[in-house]
Amino acid sequence: MEEGDQKHGTKQKGGMVTMPFIFANEVCDKLAVVGFNANMINYLTTKLHMPMTKAANTLTNFGGTASLTPLLGAYIADAYAGRFWTIMVASVIYVVGMTLLTLSAVIPQLLPPPCNSSASSLPCQEANGGQLAVLYMALLLGAIGSGGIRPCVVAFGADQFDETDPKQSTKTWKYFNWYYFVMGVSILVAVTVVVYVQEDVGWGLGLGIPTVLMFLSVIALVCGHRLYRILDPAGSPFTRLLQVSVAAFRKRKVSFSWDRKAVELYRNDELDTAISLGGKLMHTKHMKFLDKAAFVTQEDDPKSPNLWRLSTVHRVEELKSVIRMGPIWASGILLFTAYAQQNTFSIQQAKTMDRRLSKSFQVPSGSMLVFTMINMLTTIAFYDRVFVPVARRFTGLERGITFLHRMGIGFAISILATLVAGLVEVKRKRAASQHGLTDSPHSVIPISAFWLVPQYSLHGIAEAFMSIGHLEFFYDQAPESMRSTAAALFWTTISAGNYLSTLLVSVVHRCTAGDDGSNWLPDDNLNRGKLEYFYWLLTLLQAVNFVYYVCCAKFYTFKPVQVHGMEGGDKSEEHEVELASRA
Repeated sequence: MEEGDQKHGTKQKGGMVTMPFIFANEVCDKLAVVGFNANMINYLTTKLHMPMTKAANTLTNFGGTASLTPLLGAYIADAYAGRFWTIMVASVIYVVGMTLLTLSAVIPQLLPPPCNSSASSLPCQEANGGQLAVLYMALLLGAIGSGGIRPCVVAFGADQFDETDPKQSTKTWKYFNWYYFVMGVSILVAVTVVVYVQEDVGWGLGLGIPTVLMFLSVIALVCGHRLYRILDPAGSPFTRLLQVSVAAFRKRKVSFSWDRKAVELYRNDELDTAISLGGKLMHTKHMKFLDKAAFVTQEDDPKSPNLWRLSTVHRVEELKSVIRMGPIWASGILLFTAYAQQNTFSIQQAKTMDRRLSKSFQVPSGSMLVFTMINMLTTIAFYDRVFVPVARRFTGLERGITFLHRMGIGFAISILATLVAGLVEVKRKRAASQHGLTDSPHSVIPISAFWLVPQYSLHGIAEAFMSIGHLEFFYDQAPESMRSTAAALFWTTISAGNYLSTLLVSVVHRCTAGDDGSNWLPDDNLNRGKLEYFYWLLTLLQAVNFVYYVCCAKFYTFKPVQVHGMEGGDKSEEHEVELASRA
């Protein structure tokens, strides 16, 4: 074990002492990223004069791309650079992108001319190709930067706890709760203070503050460098997965007795040392066709194996673990599709409603997300301090309930959130009709914007259950050498959710367009639309998805691990341990 640590870990420090630096980095990073994104729908529609559906799709496309690039960042971190340096370089790229966007907000030549307030004026001039090119370049740099930060920060924090140390192994799931809690506090500040500056002071300062905070996040991370437990990259996990697939395919015609004992399959502890520090993955009876990759033929040399022909049981099980996670991964997509509407159509709803707290102050529409964050934070604290201790008495699990049960609760609450959102939209449009404001899209309807609080709150509660459970699931069930990739899978779920949102919005906008100009999702007058039908469509899709998830969770098989040092660990599979049972 010590030899493996020397190969795989350059520092054996870590622990709770590193958390202030990692959380400080996360605070600054989230203040920057959320301050950058939370109110962007208003920036695109009021400063660049984009039509509403185009602006919504631009944001969801950016969100999708920013959540897809983590796959590339995870690959670089796991295979070459390591998590720490990947975070550092990606943060610098993000700072450059945010600087470019800030400059585009303060240099007049990079913005279209302001709208003429005269009633007889021509329609607002939309941003030209050059101005949009600067915007898209800034968003692209931001997406690339996110690709290196998102999959690595959460995994890098979890790396500070040694799973082979009983005193630290139970702290990992608590870390995920507090990671999300700190992230939520940061988002809460961003959607209040930063968004207020953007709307009431100016976009130059409103975007400049997140840019400076992103720079400070880099400084915070560097300050704790000497304390971190930094694991060296263990080689490309994608290459190993591909090698197993190729080896199994090349041996597809080899006669193989399925009742052979797993012990006869190829094992090489020395070869797998760097990728199995926390324990070896044990053989499972599922997906037996992949076992052929570990079957030794006369053409194979076990002492010096060609990994494109012969793989170890551990590597075969790595691929099986990834495949088993696929259906659970897919089930999370629709939840994030529903969640994405908070940053687009829900903000547009809030803009048309009475947001005054007093005669002199009104809540910025982009700050309505504060209710999501407050409820998410409250739920996390309640879950950690009340729910888990109570549930532990009945289940015997250290984490109270399994992450699969936690995710299921989140799915159910998310269904309720979109159902309520549709009902509130009906009430908003009824108020507009009663006061003769249906054809006045820019007028404030005399109905309180706080009618939107229930849907925002339910989304926050759903995220506290589902998102953290999803993150725990990926980190726990992924092979240990693919922890960055596991975090990337979480973000690719968000990516797919955003892209699906873009697809749904585009299809609904096109298919519901009438000859008289009517549309479920109109570009210029939400009062004439049928946004409630769109919300209820999401509700129906989520209900179907929930049934699908329950089926996937019921038949899911947890990965079995043989912990190093267990008596007889190298001779038998009788001592295999499911990670969920150790949690």
